[in-house]
Amino acid sequence: MAIASPRVRARTIEANEFPDLSQRHGVRGVPQTVVNGTGVFVGAMPEPAFVERVLAYAREEAAG
Repeated sequence: MAIASPRVRARTIEANEFPDLSQRHGVRGVPQTVVNGTGVFVGAMPEPAFVERVLAYAREEAAG
C-alpha cells in the first residue's frame, strides 16, 4: 500500500533487533501490524483482508 499511495507510510522492524519498539507496541507474535499507533492485528492474511482491516482502522480514526 505504501508503494501505491504517497499518503501511506510503512516500516518493517525486526522485533529481535529492536526490543524497545517490540515492547512499546506489545509484540506477541509476528507479523504484527500497527495502524496509526492504535489498531493492531497479528498474523499473516490474504491481501484483500489485510487492506480491509487497515482501512477499517483508518475509518475509525477519521470518525473520531
